[in-house]
Amino acid sequence: MDDISTYKTKAAPAPGRLFIIAAFAALYLIWGSTYLAIRFAIESIPPLLMAGVRFFLAGILMYAIARWQGAPKSSLAEWRTALLVGASLLFVGNGGVTVAEQWVPSGLAALLIATVPIFIALLAWLSGSAPRPRPLVLLSLAGGFVGVGLLVAPVLTRPSGADSSRFGAGILLLLFASLVWSIGSLYSRRARNASSPFLAAGQQMLCGGALLMIAGFAAGESRGFKFGHITAFSLGAFVYLVLIGAIVGFTAYIWLLRHCDSAKVATYAFVNPVVAVLLGAFFANEALTGRTALAAAIIIGSVAIAITAQQAKQE
Repeated sequence: MDDISTYKTKAAPAPGRLFIIAAFAALYLIWGSTYLAIRFAIESIPPLLMAGVRFFLAGILMYAIARWQGAPKSSLAEWRTALLVGASLLFVGNGGVTVAEQWVPSGLAALLIATVPIFIALLAWLSGSAPRPRPLVLLSLAGGFVGVGLLVAPVLTRPSGADSSRFGAGILLLLFASLVWSIGSLYSRRARNASSPFLAAGQQMLCGGALLMIAGFAAGESRGFKFGHITAFSLGAFVYLVLIGAIVGFTAYIWLLRHCDSAKVATYAFVNPVVAVLLGAFFANEALTGRTALAAAIIIGSVAIAITAQQAKQE
C-alpha cells in the first residue's frame, strides 16, 4: 500500500524491454513484500512510531533528491495538498494497515487493501466525478464486496473473546483505511500538487510521517520503549521498508508511469496481494485456508475486471 497518488507525465523515449520487466518485477515484488516487512518490523517497534519514522525519513530523502535535481519550491497551496493527501493515504491508510497487522495476518491485510480500486470506482461514480459504471464494472464491484464478505465472515462466526475482538477490530480498521485511502486518491487527482512528482511524494511522506509520529507519541508508544529492545530482524525490516519499499518501489512506479500505459501499471493492485499471501504463508506460517483462497480469487478477479474494463473504455 505504498502508492502515493497518480500522476500524469510527459511521454519519454521507449526504454529497453529488460528495464520494463525489471521495473514491473520491482513493483510487484517490493510492494507485495511490504505487508510482510511491516509485520516483522512491528514485532519489536511500536507500529505508529515505526510507520511515522519510516515515511519521515523516506520523505526527507525524496524531498532532498527532488530539490537537488532542480524541482522548484512548493507553494502554500501545494503543501496543504500534501498535508491532506499524506493524512489520508499515509496517516490513516498505511497507518491503519500497520496497526491492524498486530492482529490480522499480512496476507489477509493485503487482500482487504486490494479493494481500493473498487472503492475508488464506486466513490468516483457516487461523487459525480465519473459516469455510471458499465454493467461489467458494477458486477466486478459486487464481486469484490462478496470477496470481502467471505474474509470478514470469520469475525461473525468466531466465539467472542479478546483474540476475536482484536481480529474484528483489525478487519474494520483495514476496511476504513482502504476507504480513506480511496478518498485521498480521488482528492489528489484534482488538487494542486507540486510540479515534480518526486517532490510531491516527498512532501506527502513528510506530512504523513509527522502525523504518524505525533499519533504514536500521543498514544504513549514511547513509554517504556527502548532502542535496545529492537531486534536485528525488526531493524532489517524497517530499513527495507524505508529504502526499498518507499524509495525503490515508488521510483519504479513513477518510472513505469512515464513509459507504460497507466492501466498496465495499475495491475500491481491485483498482483501485490498474491505476492503478500504467498510470502506470508511461506515465511510467517500464515494459514492459507480454502476460504481465504476463494476470497482472494474473487477480490483479485474483480479488481482485474474493473481495471481492464476501465482501460477498454478509455481506448
